[in-house]
Amino acid sequence: MAGRAQLSDEEFAKRTAANDEARTRELNRVGAFRNDVGTRTFRQTSLVVEPGDGKIPPLTPEAQREVSRRQVQRSNPPDSWTDRSLYDRCITRGVFGSVLPVIYGNGNFIFQSPGFVSITYEMVHDTRIIPLDGRPHVGSSIKQYMGDARGHFEGDTLVVVTRNFLGNTTGVGGNGGGAPTSDVLRVVERFTRVAPDTLNYEVAIDDPKTFTQPFKLLLPLTTQPGYQVLPYECHEGNLALHNILSAARAEERAIEEAVKKGLPRPKPSLWLGGVAPGAPDQ
Repeated sequence: MAGRAQLSDEEFAKRTAANDEARTRELNRVGAFRNDVGTRTFRQTSLVVEPGDGKIPPLTPEAQREVSRRQVQRSNPPDSWTDRSLYDRCITRGVFGSVLPVIYGNGNFIFQSPGFVSITYEMVHDTRIIPLDGRPHVGSSIKQYMGDARGHFEGDTLVVVTRNFLGNTTGVGGNGGGAPTSDVLRVVERFTRVAPDTLNYEVAIDDPKTFTQPFKLLLPLTTQPGYQVLPYECHEGNLALHNILSAARAEERAIEEAVKKGLPRPKPSLWLGGVAPGAPDQ
């Protein structure tokens, strides 16, 4: 589908039928209160709208080396909490990971007040506070997981420019996966209401340390009657990370004991959580 922004009528009909079947199956399984499989079907061939091939651009050599290092690191038993992702550690999913669709918890609460817009993401616990009063960005020495955001309106479109990111934290993928972006990342988000129940979310990503060229994503954000953004009880140091680390140590002890007794080594666990440069369009 490279070079085609929209599905044909036949392709769209097939996608709609498949999505309707998935929605019905999920509603029958979990009930109507929470339906995170989506409520609408769109004609986009990819979330990546620039470049025209619908793919995230190739990584720079520096970024590819970092991805390879992390794949090795996270495919083995972790030595410490720093061997796991910020999502595993319940710290943040980053700007992109917080809005790109995942298996559940896709709610966003956008609130406009005099001089500010706030965006609360359902999964984990991030809320971005975005000033609209024209104040300058903070100094370049101050880096943050979600960057430093400043907003303004261009007609009916809210434009948010964000910079001052911490490098090597989260990436452009679900839950912040993918190649980690760098400290020179610059992000321009555009929120435009295109229907009473739909906002178009367009984000331009420019990170010359990570990607060989800038690119854009487009994701329609839709509302559902009665949807609630629920608390997500995830915090740094919770039981998930404790159990990941204790399981690694238990496995090491089991291997050591088998070696001492001259027994075959236990089959190693499959440690997941790698950072393959998978893109939202894949």
